[in-house]
Amino acid sequence: MSEEVKPKNGELVDVSLLNPAVPEDEKRIKEAFEDRNWNEIKSADSWVVFKVMAEFVEGFDKLAKIGPCVSIFGSARTLPDNPYYKTAEDIAAKLVRHGYGVITGGGPGIMEAGNKGAFEQGGKSVGLNIKLPFEQHSNIYIDHDKSINFDFFFVRKVMFVKYSQGFIVMPGGFGTLDELFEAMTLIQTKKIGRFPIVLVGTAYWSGLLDWIKGTMLTEHNINPEDLKLISIVDTPDEAVKVIDMFYSKYLLKPNF
Repeated sequence: MSEEVKPKNGELVDVSLLNPAVPEDEKRIKEAFEDRNWNEIKSADSWVVFKVMAEFVEGFDKLAKIGPCVSIFGSARTLPDNPYYKTAEDIAAKLVRHGYGVITGGGPGIMEAGNKGAFEQGGKSVGLNIKLPFEQHSNIYIDHDKSINFDFFFVRKVMFVKYSQGFIVMPGGFGTLDELFEAMTLIQTKKIGRFPIVLVGTAYWSGLLDWIKGTMLTEHNINPEDLKLISIVDTPDEAVKVIDMFYSKYLLKPNF
């Protein structure tokens, strides 16, 4: 934040100065306040409904028979020389050797690392790509018959949670946090099974966990049992061990 826009003497700051809208943003903002007649609403929204349905159908069709898989979440901005890239690659490779397929967001960074580790071990490598104006493009390590492109984040997230038997969460940004809390919320509210969630990188995630424990829990906005939804590790062996130990309790193992 520049010195000119910092609040002074309790005065309010024009937020448009902090995050100025580009022309496309301005168009969307103005459209939200426009009155539309019923025919306009029906015409525009009907096409959206059909597009959403088409994405669900394609996702269900391609993923229904992939078998046991683990989703790997993480930043698209992580470069191949970053230690977390290698960690994600190793985790994916170990998951495949233990009988699991790997699902990622299909893009670069941590997602590429996950697909690469699975692909090079001959395992199932799934990519759920999202169309974005920046960052996102499909990586080359996705099985050609298991690559899906989405326009809608919420459809994509349904595919992640519906077809995953566990979640590995590498360091990432807002998108990674969105996917993490989506999985936690659905498990907490018993909308999906109590699948394991593994955070990788104590140094990266400890601040968030401290806040959850020190603020959310203290304010009674979550229960102490909710903290048991998460495991935090630092190595590929530890991450895969959490997944294996969870399913060993149920005498379940993936099909090799």
